[in-house]
Amino acid sequence: MSLGTVAVIGGGIIGCLVARRIVHEHPASTVLLLDRDQVGCGASRRSAGLHFPRGTTERVRRMSEYSQEFYEKLRADRPAVPIHPVGMSLVSRADRDELERIYARPVRRDDAPAALDACGAEVRVPPSTSVWDVPGAQYADVHRLVQALVSELRPRVDVREGVRVTALEPDEGGVRLGLGTGERLAVDRVVLAPGPWLGEPAWAERVAPLGARVKRIVALHIEHPADEKDRAVVLHDEDAFLLPLAYRGHWLFSYTCQDWDVDPDRVGVGLAAHDVEQARACLGRYAPSLASRCTTGRVFCDAYSTSRQPLLRRLDPDGRVVFAGAANGSGYRLAPAIAAEAVQLIDQSVKGSLR
Repeated sequence: MSLGTVAVIGGGIIGCLVARRIVHEHPASTVLLLDRDQVGCGASRRSAGLHFPRGTTERVRRMSEYSQEFYEKLRADRPAVPIHPVGMSLVSRADRDELERIYARPVRRDDAPAALDACGAEVRVPPSTSVWDVPGAQYADVHRLVQALVSELRPRVDVREGVRVTALEPDEGGVRLGLGTGERLAVDRVVLAPGPWLGEPAWAERVAPLGARVKRIVALHIEHPADEKDRAVVLHDEDAFLLPLAYRGHWLFSYTCQDWDVDPDRVGVGLAAHDVEQARACLGRYAPSLASRCTTGRVFCDAYSTSRQPLLRRLDPDGRVVFAGAANGSGYRLAPAIAAEAVQLIDQSVKGSLR
């Protein structure tokens, strides 16, 4: 079945995988992939790219498992993709039953360590806290992964980079798009995967009822060598983690920032003093010697839903425009499942129009 001409707006990991799925499942369709910058240069470029099979709801756990299987198959088919398996230790006061309600694959208690090694220092395990082994973790250079996937798509997808969508107007015959280049396009369907750019004038009014918000994301770099033997450490109760980025040669510390309703065109201007203070306060509870070494890092933002589950929604009565996103900082981790749901929504609207 052909979906006609589908424009995918947003060339991050989610938009890329939506375009890829349409090409693979509906090869008779025409696909355009549009991005205001180069593909993979928004939230995907700043992503830590950490994946592990978890979810606080049954739906997110299913999505996480689906994505896990997708990435495992992708890596088996294409060993050169920048996806790197990593061992993972989880530190938490939670018991096994609680953790296994969150983590899709069984966790195993590691009774040995009173402290973990990370970045050449000890990560202390507080009293009444246990260490668990979490299987199935991996991380990616998401920017390079998007570039690699889009390079394969180019013979079958019209990739338009540096092109901003200035108007999006669904009607009975399809969707009319206006571009910053002055061009007007008529397409049959649109998948809107804008990442944190929820407030773009072309779609802000249609997206607003979803209630999604944009939150700042901050990760600090720790300049200590990292290699493939190092393990990630998840501070579950803090919603934070230490990740050895072997391909970059240093460690990353991600913590939960609570700066909301930020502008993605202004937020990525570098670390602020309070970013460093918050990161050091969190990490200092577990590894004081590492806290003082958090002096550089990365700043960006992502879209979050009120339910903390990704949003897949039709934005018009005929289902010609589908929103896919608000992945709550887990765009890479859940992108394959989000793409599958987005294309399924388009399938349903096409079948409905044929009845």
